[in-house]
Amino acid sequence: MRTPTGRCRRLALGLCLALGLGLLGGCGSLQGLQEAMGAKARTQGAAAPRLKAAYRLDIRASGEVQELLARHLDLARFQQIAESDSLSPVELDRLAAVAPEQARALLETLGYFDAHVEVQRQANADHSQQDLTLIVDPGPRSVVGDLDLQFEGEIHAEPGQPDAARALAMQADLAQRWPLQKGRAFTQAAWSSAKSAVLGRARAQGYPLAHWSSTEAQVDTESRQVSLALRLDSGPLFRLGALQIEGLQHQSEDTVRRLAGYEPGEPYTEQALLDFQERLLRTQLFDGVTVDIQPESAQAAAVPVRVRVKEAPRQQATTGIGYSANNGYNASVEHLHRLPAGLPMRARSKVQLGQLLRKAELELSSHPQPDMQRNLGSLQWEQDLNNDKDIRTLSARVGRLREAGHDERLAYAEMLRSVERTGPGEALRSGAWSGNVQWTRRRLDSLLLPTDGYTAQLLLGAGRADNNAPDQDSGPFARARFKIEYFRPLPSGWYLSARTDLAQILGADRLGLPSKMLYLAGGDDSVRGYAYQSLGLVKDDSGTVSGGRKLWTGSLEIARPVMESVPMLWGAAFIDAGQVADRWQALRPVVGYGVGARLRSPVGALRLDLARAHETGKWRIHFSVGIAL
Repeated sequence: MRTPTGRCRRLALGLCLALGLGLLGGCGSLQGLQEAMGAKARTQGAAAPRLKAAYRLDIRASGEVQELLARHLDLARFQQIAESDSLSPVELDRLAAVAPEQARALLETLGYFDAHVEVQRQANADHSQQDLTLIVDPGPRSVVGDLDLQFEGEIHAEPGQPDAARALAMQADLAQRWPLQKGRAFTQAAWSSAKSAVLGRARAQGYPLAHWSSTEAQVDTESRQVSLALRLDSGPLFRLGALQIEGLQHQSEDTVRRLAGYEPGEPYTEQALLDFQERLLRTQLFDGVTVDIQPESAQAAAVPVRVRVKEAPRQQATTGIGYSANNGYNASVEHLHRLPAGLPMRARSKVQLGQLLRKAELELSSHPQPDMQRNLGSLQWEQDLNNDKDIRTLSARVGRLREAGHDERLAYAEMLRSVERTGPGEALRSGAWSGNVQWTRRRLDSLLLPTDGYTAQLLLGAGRADNNAPDQDSGPFARARFKIEYFRPLPSGWYLSARTDLAQILGADRLGLPSKMLYLAGGDDSVRGYAYQSLGLVKDDSGTVSGGRKLWTGSLEIARPVMESVPMLWGAAFIDAGQVADRWQALRPVVGYGVGARLRSPVGALRLDLARAHETGKWRIHFSVGIAL
């Protein structure tokens, strides 16, 4: 496009910088200068030569223009030379002479196509050096004018042809996603990024052989507009075909096939393969998984899906020792079998022995089904010696777990039997049967060391309780519990975390529930400053604490790294509150506050807190650490 009043420049974008360097390429002296400086550096081995300024240069420009010229302009790059070298007046003259044209070529990459550049020279007072000033007036930046985005290949389906609706929708999606719309500032970086983004989208949505058959930008310096014309050749639409599974040793191919999530003949999408890969990893049967295709035109109608896996060990044992302010010292042994007796399930058993808490559990779960659901069953025995009590609980669960991304839904039936030793030869026996549904939602930047996002959990259940206490009745009950933890970065390197836990049990006043089902508060992850499970109902003169039917706890904490040189060590300040009651009207929260340290290790955060219980004025240390052996 040409007009009598203006000039028009056709740009093969991506070559702007090469244009400026090409102007220098014809200057033999400059090429010789570069070769001489490179040879000098090589003769001195690995040691960097000491440099001096051959002349003074002042670039009078602002922002990104000054930064670009200072980094890429030869007049700026060759300012520093080795102390043993010298720059002849002829070489300096040539650098100064080509600087304006080279600068204009560089500025075109930022969208300035009508820049004015001038070099001024002046000898300094003692005539030992030259003072050079590069004066830059970039002028107005050009913007995108007309946009002509055309499609060819199978994405250019006409109405009535197979897959026409999908092709037309894809064309509309790509056109909408094109970032350089009319009126946007034009730069070479934005141009390259836009082409890469749209091409990547097309390849990820069924056309892995897509490419730009032509791209052109036409610049009118009179109107300061850039007209864009592009033609995308999509190539064939690829459809997913048979699975090709590699790397299996013990696990069945059916375990992999049932998680594919697609039917043969469906159009290929990159997200479909990524979802398939994630489902396989979430089974915990494989240490590594890769799912991809080899896009060849001849196989477009049914491209094989290649699945390469590395199986996790069939059996795995883990031992651990640790300490917690809640339950004191503990040691544990855990065993995991991923194919017990050759059956498609997982078996996990664990024994934990501690000062105040002892556990033994066995869990069986099936391999995931196509909808990522797993059947599970578990049996657990526990002895809790906290608060000078001896409560022994046996529980069994049967249910189904569905995992979808970072979300989970667990539906289960539970049987619980509890024996509480109340004195020599005396025991309170109670039990409960219930049906429950629990939803978990995670939106975190890191599961181990989160700094942004949240995790939330909701439990709803109903059932029937029975016991042998003369002053308590058996009967139905319902329960609900909601927990949420929130993380957010703050200005100046601070981080906020907040949590709340709200729970209640509904039932008749005389209903007797197992102690394990009732709520207690206090401890590391509850209300710091108070001992573990020390907040509850005081029902006798001895001060013995019992669980209640209503619970609320909350916490606010701010933290930040202590030193830049040790980013994994954080300091923190916090305030907690909470309490337990049988009625909401009677719930009177108590407060704890203090300071702490966090060591954010690769296996999780190790915490040390010093907290003060506001109601008693006493200080308490909360410390938790565990080591896997």
